[in-house]
Amino acid sequence: MVIREAIGKDAEQIIAVIRNAEESNFMLFGPGERKLETEQFTKFIENFHNNSHSALFVAEIEKQIVGYLIVQGNHMPSRVSHRAYIVVGIHQEYRGQKIGTALFSHLDDWAKEKSIHRLELTVMTNNTAGIALYKKMGFEIEGTKKHSLYVDGEYRDEYYMAKIV
Repeated sequence: MVIREAIGKDAEQIIAVIRNAEESNFMLFGPGERKLETEQFTKFIENFHNNSHSALFVAEIEKQIVGYLIVQGNHMPSRVSHRAYIVVGIHQEYRGQKIGTALFSHLDDWAKEKSIHRLELTVMTNNTAGIALYKKMGFEIEGTKKHSLYVDGEYRDEYYMAKIV
């Protein structure tokens, strides 16, 4: 497995993994709720290269992208330039194979290099596999966002989790 920073030509493969991950019903968007187009997403990837506190990492097995981790921070000097927000997704056929662990380990190294002090994410409270991964990687639950999402006709809570690097 290779963990590397995404480049523009990865857009189609990343979009495929995002769509697959959305089928889990644990992502912010559900299946078909948003339109992702290759040209637009290519620009999204390229914009990350202009922000030293943001990156899009991919996990690749035999030249096939099977997971991604987006980290978004603010590189402009401010009161929040020390923190970054994370979104991660793994293709369902590759879950349970330590891909998330590899992505988060790579993130830790990157965050230290970029002087990011705090990493943040949200996760649905019923996403036990995600919560277990985040805790294993040093994240702690800081609070609960009650009725934060509306999924399949029900309100869902989310945990707000963070890690000090």
